[in-house]
Amino acid sequence: MGNENRVLRNIINELKHHSRFTLFGAFTGIILMAFFYKVPFDMAYEIFYVLHPIHIVLSALVTASMYKIHSKKVNPLTLILIGYVGSIGIATLSDSIIPYLGEILLNLPNRGIHLGFIEKWWLVNPLAFLGIAIAYFNPNTKFPHAGHVLLSTWASLFHIIMALGGAIDSVTIIVIFGFLFIAVLIPCCLSDIVFPLLFVELDAEERTK
Repeated sequence: MGNENRVLRNIINELKHHSRFTLFGAFTGIILMAFFYKVPFDMAYEIFYVLHPIHIVLSALVTASMYKIHSKKVNPLTLILIGYVGSIGIATLSDSIIPYLGEILLNLPNRGIHLGFIEKWWLVNPLAFLGIAIAYFNPNTKFPHAGHVLLSTWASLFHIIMALGGAIDSVTIIVIFGFLFIAVLIPCCLSDIVFPLLFVELDAEERTK
């Protein structure tokens, strides 16, 4: 019970600490949309595949760092698992799957799901391992999390912009804002904070058996 309370306190403290980055990230996404919503599909696609891979690096770095910082005894295989699943799995949910659901809801003309770890596996997957390696030797969560949130917002935005077809109205803006907020808040906080700290708790339980 004591370990559970400690992990819960850690999760709440980390969520409070990073909440301002989440709000700021969603706000910048709306500003960027005002300037870039008319860009053609090919340009939006290229921008997405600049932002998404960098997001993967930072996501892997923050997720693996969170585990290493809070764990009393780091298991390297667990570190790799956390960093990979927390970046590839949850960042894909944030950058691709949640925006795609918004595109379906809005019935956007060019909607489609772009899974970076499949479409550009040769780029995205190695970058996840790069982030994990950096976390192993130099764990850091403050600046990488801020950058992670911004890049997540912008990658999600350009995934949606690919589907827009250059058309936008007030209803579309409101729905996009909602999906951007969800895409940033839930997956990013889940991967950066909750997911790695759950493994810290599991490791603690194994050591007490």
